[in-house]
Amino acid sequence: MSDPAAFESRLEKRSEFRKQPVGRSRQGDFIKCVEQKTDALGKQSVKRGFTKDKTLSSIFNIEMVKEKTAEEIKQIWQQYFAAKDTVYAVIPAEKFDLIWNRAQSCPTFLCALPRREGYEFFVGQWTGTELHFTALINIQTRGEAAASQLILYHYPELKEEKGIVLMTAEMDTTFLNVAEAQCIANQVQLFYATDRKETYGLVETFNLRPNEFKYMSVIAELEQSGLGAELKCSQNQNKT
Repeated sequence: MSDPAAFESRLEKRSEFRKQPVGRSRQGDFIKCVEQKTDALGKQSVKRGFTKDKTLSSIFNIEMVKEKTAEEIKQIWQQYFAAKDTVYAVIPAEKFDLIWNRAQSCPTFLCALPRREGYEFFVGQWTGTELHFTALINIQTRGEAAASQLILYHYPELKEEKGIVLMTAEMDTTFLNVAEAQCIANQVQLFYATDRKETYGLVETFNLRPNEFKYMSVIAELEQSGLGAELKCSQNQNKT
């Protein structure tokens, strides 16, 4: 059962720096902290085993696939990653354009990951076409030393000609498994590609009016979407 109050209590106990608990922290200061540590985050990510300069050409021959249709490229991408423990997707160009345009004005956002007890918040920060995630508690306790725990790589090289954008990911498996990383990745489209003004409004509030932002509204949106239900169910089954 979701218990945000218990989650907040755990955050207070885990913080050695007497940080204010979730829901009462000064969001304006927090956003500044996230923005200031973007460069450091990238450097820390390389140290933690993430690939530096993970280009599309490092995955497959771009010239070769240019002869393929969008559907054929989609199948190749899916087959390539199907046997790998990672997150991947083929995003329609118009959906990526919406996400990308919104990310320019709102490059940071918060998502909620269902845990066996309550939820854990993760902060997403766009750095070019890479989207870095790290746990909120990680930022609150480690500041600029907080490393990425998940990176989503977006490749728009084929967007104009084929109408698709390819995406894959790398994760720190000591913190996240594939199902959890997928849940986080799904929330990028939930919050950035939505037609629902109230949903994207949470992203705008987080970036533009941080002192008005309410953490619990993210959980409410996630529960309404049903995105975390399957993950929550599997966690409960493993518990039993």
